[in-house]
Amino acid sequence: MRVMVFVKATEGSEKGLTPTPEALAAFAAMDAFNEELVKAGVFVAAAGLKPSIEAKRIVFEDAKRTVVDGPFAEARELVAGFSIWEVKDMDEAVAWAKRCPNPMPGRSEIEIRPFFEAADLAGFVTPEELSAPRSGERGKLGVA
Repeated sequence: MRVMVFVKATEGSEKGLTPTPEALAAFAAMDAFNEELVKAGVFVAAAGLKPSIEAKRIVFEDAKRTVVDGPFAEARELVAGFSIWEVKDMDEAVAWAKRCPNPMPGRSEIEIRPFFEAADLAGFVTPEELSAPRSGERGKLGVA
């Protein structure tokens, strides 16, 4: 199963990157952890996100679209980074997450959410739409 692992933002992460000794040590620890994930065949992708001051939100209301510029309130509701892991089940994802170095100074949170997989969508789309994409193509739903 594939899961997305969200690192929740903090007030500190919303201030942006500052190359302090602590921040450099945290980056090194996260790099080492990601290397463990790669060696175990769990790692699919990961990235950190810039603070919400550089973000935009698109608010949908029927046919209307409104663009809202960051920064956004409530840092704890924002995502500071993500990883995608391929794991056997949610228990394995939790076990890996518990091994992760603390992604932020002080209290921080990681959220793990499973992807919808093809089997989950069987009642909503045709088998053709669920079929694996051909070389160089993406399926209609981006589901492999």
